[in-house]
Amino acid sequence: MDEQLEQLVLEAQRHARQTPERQLALEELVKEILRSRKIARPPMGEPLSGVYQEIYEQVKQQFLHQIEEELHNYNPKLISMREWANTLRNQACKKALEDGQLLKNLALEAQRHPPGSRLRQHALTQLIEAIRLSGRLCHPKRPGLSPKFYNLLYDEVVNKTLIYVCRKIDNYDPERGEQKFMNWVNFRLERVFIECEGEYRNQEIDVLPWPDDPFDIVAPEEPISLFDMVRECLEEDAEKVFQKEYIRPKKDANFRAIALKRFDGKSWKEIAQELDVKIPTLSSFFQRSCEKFRSQLMQCIRE
Repeated sequence: MDEQLEQLVLEAQRHARQTPERQLALEELVKEILRSRKIARPPMGEPLSGVYQEIYEQVKQQFLHQIEEELHNYNPKLISMREWANTLRNQACKKALEDGQLLKNLALEAQRHPPGSRLRQHALTQLIEAIRLSGRLCHPKRPGLSPKFYNLLYDEVVNKTLIYVCRKIDNYDPERGEQKFMNWVNFRLERVFIECEGEYRNQEIDVLPWPDDPFDIVAPEEPISLFDMVRECLEEDAEKVFQKEYIRPKKDANFRAIALKRFDGKSWKEIAQELDVKIPTLSSFFQRSCEKFRSQLMQCIRE
C-alpha cells in the first residue's frame, strides 16, 4: 500500500495545480486511500448504494477539498505515508459526519431491517464506527475527577452507550419533536456517565476495571453477529493460543477463560473473585491480550 500511495502522491505533485491532470491524479489518490476506510462500506457481496454510497461521496468530496493543501505540505521525514493517509482519511470522515444527518440516515437504515438480520447488523456496525469517527460524542464535565480516572471512566461509558444504541436502536424516534440522532445518543451517554461515576467513585482501585475492549460493541441478541463469531473463535482455540496467554502463575486465569466469562455477562469484580486476581491486574492483562490477539481474531472471523 505504501509504495502505491507514494507513486500516486508523486504523480499528483508532478502536475501543476488547477489542471485536469492534477485533479485526475488527486482523485486516484483519494480513491486508493479510501479503500481502507471503516465507514461507507456496503454489506458483503453487495454494490455500494443507498446511505453507504451517500456517505462515501460526501467523504470523497471532503477529502478532495482538503488534500490539495495537505499534499503540498506533506513531509515524509516527519510522518510515514500510511499514517499521513490514515489521518487525512479520518479527518475527511469526521468533517463529512459533522452535521449529524448521515449518522441519522445510518440509524434509520438499521431500523429498516428486522432485528437479528445480517443487514441490520451491518448497519449497526457501520453506525458505531461512524459515531466514533464523528467526534460528536459529548464529554460531561466532572472537575472533581482526575484526568486519568475520567478518561478510563469515559471509555467505559462510551462502550456501554454504544451497546445500548445497538440493542435499542428502534427506540430512536426521529419524528419526536425534531430530535437529532446524536442528541438521543448523548442524552443516554450523560445518564450512563452518572450511573458509572456513582458505581466506581467509592471503589479503592487505581485502574478502572474496563478495557478498551474491541469485542464489547456488539449486540449479544443478534443470532449471526460479530459477538457470536468472536465467541466461536475463542471457544475453538484449536492450537490453544488464547489459553497459553495467562496471568502467571495462574493458568486458569487465561485470556480465553476471561473473555468467555465476559461474554457470559460476568462483571470484572465477579471474574476477579473467581480467579483470585486483583481487578487492576485483571484489567491490565485483558487490555494487553485484546490488543495482542486483535488481528488474529479478526482473521478468524473473516475465514
